Amino acid sequence: MLKSKTFLKKTRAGGVMKIVREHYLRDDIGCGASGCAACGGAHEGPVLELQPLDRASSLCPQPHYLLPDTNVLLHQVRRETYVEQLQGENSNDRNDRAIRVAAKWYNEHLKDMSAENQLQVIFITNDRKNKEKAIEEGIPAFTCEEYIKSLTANPELIDRLACLSEEGNEIESGKTIFSEHLPLSKLQQGIKSGTYLQGTFRASRENYLEATVWVHGDDEDNKEIILQGLKNLNRAIHEDIVAVELLPKHQWVAPSSVVLQDEGQNEDDIEKEEERERTLKTAVNEKMLKPTGRVVGIIKRNWRPYCGMLSKSDIKESRRHLFTPADKRIPRIRIETRQASTLEGRRIIVAVDGWPRNSRYPNGHFVKNLGEVGDKETETEVLLLEHDVPHQAFSQAVLSFLPKMPWSITEKDMKNREDLRHLCVCSVDPPGCTDIDDALHCRELENGNLEVGVHIADVSHFIRPGNALDQESARRGTTVYLCEKRIDMVPELLSSNLCSLRSNVDRLAFSCIWEMTHNAEILKTRFTKSVINSKASLTYAEAQMRIDSAAMNDNITTSLRGLNKLAKILKKRRIEKGALTLSSPEVRFHMDSETHDPIDLQTKELRETNSMVEEFMLLANISVAKKIHEEFSEHALLRKHPAPPPSNYEILVKAAKSKNLEIKTDTAKALADSLDQADSPIFPYLNTLLRILATRCMMQAVYFCSGMDNDFHHYGLASPIYTHFTSPIRRYADIIVHRLLAVAIGADCTYPELTDKHKLADLCKNLNFRHKMAQYAQRASVAFHTQLFFKSKGIVSEEAYILFVRKNAIVVLIPKYGLEGTVFFEEKDKPKPRLIYDDEIPSLKIEDTVFHIFDKVKVKIMLDSSNLQHQKIRMSLVEPQIPGISVSADSSNMDINEPERKKKKLQK
Repeated sequence: MLKSKTFLKKTRAGGVMKIVREHYLRDDIGCGASGCAACGGAHEGPVLELQPLDRASSLCPQPHYLLPDTNVLLHQVRRETYVEQLQGENSNDRNDRAIRVAAKWYNEHLKDMSAENQLQVIFITNDRKNKEKAIEEGIPAFTCEEYIKSLTANPELIDRLACLSEEGNEIESGKTIFSEHLPLSKLQQGIKSGTYLQGTFRASRENYLEATVWVHGDDEDNKEIILQGLKNLNRAIHEDIVAVELLPKHQWVAPSSVVLQDEGQNEDDIEKEEERERTLKTAVNEKMLKPTGRVVGIIKRNWRPYCGMLSKSDIKESRRHLFTPADKRIPRIRIETRQASTLEGRRIIVAVDGWPRNSRYPNGHFVKNLGEVGDKETETEVLLLEHDVPHQAFSQAVLSFLPKMPWSITEKDMKNREDLRHLCVCSVDPPGCTDIDDALHCRELENGNLEVGVHIADVSHFIRPGNALDQESARRGTTVYLCEKRIDMVPELLSSNLCSLRSNVDRLAFSCIWEMTHNAEILKTRFTKSVINSKASLTYAEAQMRIDSAAMNDNITTSLRGLNKLAKILKKRRIEKGALTLSSPEVRFHMDSETHDPIDLQTKELRETNSMVEEFMLLANISVAKKIHEEFSEHALLRKHPAPPPSNYEILVKAAKSKNLEIKTDTAKALADSLDQADSPIFPYLNTLLRILATRCMMQAVYFCSGMDNDFHHYGLASPIYTHFTSPIRRYADIIVHRLLAVAIGADCTYPELTDKHKLADLCKNLNFRHKMAQYAQRASVAFHTQLFFKSKGIVSEEAYILFVRKNAIVVLIPKYGLEGTVFFEEKDKPKPRLIYDDEIPSLKIEDTVFHIFDKVKVKIMLDSSNLQHQKIRMSLVEPQIPGISVSADSSNMDINEPERKKKKLQK
């Protein structure tokens, strides 16, 4: 968090200099209490006593710590250390003197102790005048840095001190790179008058000299503002809340098509930065220009501890080094450390302390060593920390609210609950699934109609509102699925046992039951809490095999065939209404049973049964959404998917046009129909590519409170209303929806927070953030395991299709692996090829070869470990052949064993 203070200072020459002093508040310091899981990463060991105060107290019977306020202490002060404020003495000086008096008294008081118990009180202050006065008064006094440096047994502690910017150095250097941040009072006035706009700063992953600011409020014309160039970014860091000033229209720019990574230039070499900034400017159609601005001040810093690696200085014995964060949206951070040799090749955590105007990079300090780069446990910890995924073990306070084992269904549990154990219910899930949320049944009724049921784990029965288990589940928001592990939202006793709808055990459920015609027309819908006994836990493949096998006609198979037939009708009807069928390549790793390293990488195969389950989950979610909104028009937790702005579709329309196809985007129905008709007999994969690109044009679906919004529509599903009901083991939103539905049907009682729309809106904000971070963490896990796969596989050449063209690169998709990567055409220390980029088509001409979106190419794939900071999958063009650009399919441009040698050298 940022605090700033502005004052004037007279210089030696008699002039006046304006000083803005910024005070950054740290959040990387632990509470110090032993057993605190939340601060586990912030302190290595407890600071407070292991046994907190446990004196008998009728008010506070539990063990506790005391935290008295200043006045309590002042009124209990010892006679000898009492200090009155002197005439003309300000409060700060009086307090400084009081601390000196206390230090002096302690030293006098303790000097008569026996030699073996002799103690000395040391006075620590960063105030120069206070320290001088203490020494004059005979008190041992040091600055915090001086004392920490003197701890010979713990030299590493100096690295953990916040890096304080020295005001004098800033003035004397005479070098200012950035303009001054305006004080908060001026920013607030400017925002109120409309001179400035407030928004969230979002740095680019692909270009460190570009960012956007997503403006808060209802100004649709300036919803997103582009910032280009270091000086316009003006020391803002990703996710900061900033104030921006719009530039005049003749200075507006278009989003850059250049891929630029910060190569850590010399701090003084700003001219080189300005040269790189000029490459961002390109002649574009006026329609491509976007509102452009510059950061004038920081309203709120949203810094966090950052994971990454140390880039050791080339200067021998230097203590100043650059830290490269794992997240490419975060700038490099300058830190001071004596442990550079130890920390090289390790993943570490660094906290930012400040960013002076005269520094190319922010200053920070070392916090923690996580482990060796490339180690699976270390890299998993990094991606969880980087995406703010709560992953500590559940505390005893949380676990204390779990049912005692052995558990069984009681008479009390059956109150307001139907016994459906006689139904032929089964579940269909991916292989290895242990957290089974949902089960299904389908049977014919005596009147000839069909009864279809979706049965969902009754998690809200076990998680009661407001207790520690509920609070922790709400904080986590979602289960996070990584390639090799699952970070549960609820403890394993619930997720994999008592709530999991496993076969042949009684389980509590919340059921949505329809009476339907054979043509999937819904005649009746009812909801009930229930108890079920699943007759089979099937994988998608097993369920598909039953449906397809003429030899199988048992009750489970008959039920599955009925469900599958109805699902096809429901899906056809949804698509006719305008629901989108999009595509996103998903991969599946096959792991070695002993090493747990990936040995094969394939795109996931989708069967009819995947679609069958999906259709009934969608139907249940829509049915429940209607019910809870009928009962709680102001307090229903719903999910919406906003329609994308027309500008989002520009790349899709242009890409289709380059292949002589027309994509209409006026409505979801028009888009769906266009995609269905966009076929090429000679290019069957084209339709999948168009759907993948269409997915990239979409907005993010979000949770919201019905009383705080008017637009409920779900664009992708073409549904006027939608919610999440079907996965309460892994989504907290579903638990709230279960509680609302239970109250609506009289199966449970309400509580104040359930009908407080402001609290529900705050909850939705956290859930949206957690879901977004979970998606990013999952992608990062796939990326890391893909690197492991290609590390063992070596160099391969595969067919690929171009998804995007950039000014100096193409982004390709390799269908075989579901893998996306960038092929760069400009490399450091190599002659630059002749590149002509056309944003209108879009196309990229390299020498005499022109590339369009969806063109087929052949690329070579390898793991590039030459940069230990960011190991990555590197792709080089094999075909078409371009002299000086293309490489042969069987040779490498780089020594991929080089990093292994570096690692061995580091270990020595």
